[in-house]
Amino acid sequence: MSQKNDTLPLIIALFVTLGLVGAGAWWFLNKSDVDIAINDSETQTSTSTPTANSTSTGSVNPFSPPGTVAQGTAIKISGSTSMVKINEVLKNRFELQYPGTTVMPTASGSSKGIEDVLTGMANVAAISRPLSPEEEAKGLRAISIATDAIAIVVSKENPFSTGLTAQQAQGIFQGSITDWSAVSNISGTIRVINRPAVSGTHGTFQSLVLDGAPFGSGENFTTMEQDATTPILRALGSDGISYATYAQIASQQTVRTVPIDGVTPESNLYPYLRSLYYVYQEPASPEAAAFLGFAGTPAMQEVIKAAQ
Repeated sequence: MSQKNDTLPLIIALFVTLGLVGAGAWWFLNKSDVDIAINDSETQTSTSTPTANSTSTGSVNPFSPPGTVAQGTAIKISGSTSMVKINEVLKNRFELQYPGTTVMPTASGSSKGIEDVLTGMANVAAISRPLSPEEEAKGLRAISIATDAIAIVVSKENPFSTGLTAQQAQGIFQGSITDWSAVSNISGTIRVINRPAVSGTHGTFQSLVLDGAPFGSGENFTTMEQDATTPILRALGSDGISYATYAQIASQQTVRTVPIDGVTPESNLYPYLRSLYYVYQEPASPEAAAFLGFAGTPAMQEVIKAAQ
């Protein structure tokens, strides 16, 4: 009788232990299923995240270099004067690579280039500013092709030979600073030579230098009729100041660049850096696709850098 009484607690303890083990196993298996479901959900969320290559201003070049281009193909490029050198060097290389083709670049400003693409007068626009949302809504797409600096320039005839702060540059081009004595030890009216509003460089300068505020319009301001750099440089004289894409004036012997906060346009720290773009309209024409695919190759990217 005593032995039976000793056995009963052991049996009860065994059943309790088995129950606890079973409950623990059930909990663990269900937890694993939940964890797997959560991990699967996280994996699916991660893989469905849009990539950085989604279409937007300055998107990745979607075109491949063409193996062949039919003889007689004519590619028309219209746009910014800032991209004259790039257009010219790519024209020469393209025509050499694909005999019997012709690339015809013209430079009348970024806005004109965009207009020409929209009306079918050009296959590609070369622009020195980002596309606006309204332009993108019309099916235009931009490919960033190079980085450039906008340089503030004076003639070497100008006795002003120091630099400006970003605030001083803003004041000059907004019209609140009108005399050289406010920024140097010389005196005299500062004559500002401005580009026309159709210029992409005009718009980018307004954004970068003036923080989007309007240019000045006082008597010391002269706005050129055409977006052309050479006439601007000739108009500087001994008291003028203006701006241009650095690639266009870097080798000029008659002007000098004005450092901003002690930094010159050659530096990656220069405050007035921008992107240059080629623009096409979707769906891209065969001419646009061929030229843009060629321009995006690593070899041509090196050629573009050398041309700047």
